[in-house]
Amino acid sequence: MNLVFAAAPVVTIPVVSGDAFPVRRIYCVGQNYAAHAREMGSDSAREAPFFFTKPAQAILPNHAVMPYPPGTNDLQHEVELVVALGVGGRNIPLDQANAPIFGYAVGLDMTRRDVQQAAKAQGRPWDMSKGFDYSAPCAAITPVSQTGALDNGRIALKVNGATRQCGDIEDMIWKVPEIIHTLSQQVELFPGDLIFTGTPAGVGPVLKGDVVEATIVGLTVLTISIG
Repeated sequence: MNLVFAAAPVVTIPVVSGDAFPVRRIYCVGQNYAAHAREMGSDSAREAPFFFTKPAQAILPNHAVMPYPPGTNDLQHEVELVVALGVGGRNIPLDQANAPIFGYAVGLDMTRRDVQQAAKAQGRPWDMSKGFDYSAPCAAITPVSQTGALDNGRIALKVNGATRQCGDIEDMIWKVPEIIHTLSQQVELFPGDLIFTGTPAGVGPVLKGDVVEATIVGLTVLTISIG
């Protein structure tokens, strides 16, 4: 059987060793830091986590220019710890939920905030506020063998050298093992899946020409510019 057109190329992210990590799906955790939940006008109480997705093609490599997306006047940054899975599974027990992790990276969940807020106000899905082209910049993945299980460490973001976001990943409402455990009860996870684990407070707009630098201690710095 012949394909009616050529298949899309596999999206990959560099590993610090020089290898390439093939991306399958991108899952994102919403409002996983209490202060960010409050700045978004939500209750910061510890409720069950909720998830949304981005397509693999939303990945933007480190040091790239992100085209300012159409349909928005309020493009915002959200720095996040990205968990890359090397093993999949379904109904993964909590005490085994670190085992599938291949490594970690710094990522950005870029958001068309005005699109998101309008959809929320009308009770409609807000996929287009999150899953647009180039909306998931991601730096190189550092294998867990080099970091150990990441459960604390400074996470920060600067725009044009000025700090916008600063926190610690230990402040996540739902920790990484809990996220993997819960997500694996809703979908089967596979090697190549990425999980963006939420952002601390301080999200805000970026403009054309801005330079965004996102950091997590021990991981490759992520730097993009807005085109």
